[in-house]
Amino acid sequence: MGRLDGKVALVTGAARGQGRAHAVRLAQDGADIIAGDVCAAVDTVKYAGSTPEDLAETAALVEKAGRRCVADRADVRDLAQMEALVAKGVGELGRLDIVVANAGILSSGLTWELSPAQWREVIDTNLTGVWHTVRATVPTMIAQGQGGAIIVTSSTAGMKGQPFTAHYTAAKHGVVGLAKCLANELGEHRIRVNSIHPTGVRTEMVREPDLFPLIEQHATTLGPLFMNTMPVDFIEPGDVAGLVAFLASDEGQYMTGCQYPIDLGAINR
Repeated sequence: MGRLDGKVALVTGAARGQGRAHAVRLAQDGADIIAGDVCAAVDTVKYAGSTPEDLAETAALVEKAGRRCVADRADVRDLAQMEALVAKGVGELGRLDIVVANAGILSSGLTWELSPAQWREVIDTNLTGVWHTVRATVPTMIAQGQGGAIIVTSSTAGMKGQPFTAHYTAAKHGVVGLAKCLANELGEHRIRVNSIHPTGVRTEMVREPDLFPLIEQHATTLGPLFMNTMPVDFIEPGDVAGLVAFLASDEGQYMTGCQYPIDLGAINR
C-alpha cells in the first residue's frame, strides 16, 4: 500500500522537469494524477518550451506506476483553462486531495533593463498562475470536506534577494505570502498549505542563456549569492519530489504555513 492510496493530485507544469518528477513520485505513492502544462514556448523565455509529447510522456510514466492520469494542456495564466482542467480531472477521477502549484518560467536581466513583456510573463505565470491554480481547485477541496494539501513551488529566490531575476524573485516572494495567507484561511477546512524552496534544479530552466553570463560578469560581488554551501552544483527533480510527497502525505499532516528549503545551504550564504 502507498501512503497516498485513494488520493488524487493535480500538478501544474507537469510535462517535464520538477512537475514530471512530482507527478511520477505521487503516483508511485498511490495517487492518481491530473497533469497540466502549457506545452508551448513563452515569448520572452529563451530556453525551449515544453511540448504535448512531453506531457504525454509524463502521463505514460504515471500509468507505468500503476495509476490513472488525466493530462491536458492548460496555461496557468488563463483561469478558464485551469478551471476546465480541474473539471475534467475531477470528473474522471472523482475527487481532488493534493495540489502542486509548480508551473514556472525564468528570464534574466538587470532589473532596470527587463522589458515590460519579461516582467509581465514571469509575474503572470509564477505568481498569478499560482493564484489561478488555487482559485480553480480550492472550492472542490472545501466541498469534499476531507482536508488536503497544497504545495507551492517557490525558490531560494523566494527567501533572499537573488540578483538578475527581479521579476522571478518578486514572484517567488509573492507566492510565499499567498501560501501563508491561504494556510490561515484554509486551516478550518484541514487543508494545509506550504511552500518549497529549491536551489538550482537540473531542468531546462538552467539553460536560460542570459543568467550565467551576468553571474560571471559579477563573479566577485554578486556571483557568490548563487553558490551552494554543499559541493553540488544542481539538485535533481526527484530530490524535490521526495519533499513534495512528504508534505502531501499524512506524515506532514500538522505542517502548514511554512517554508521548506531544499537548497544545499544556499539560503544561509
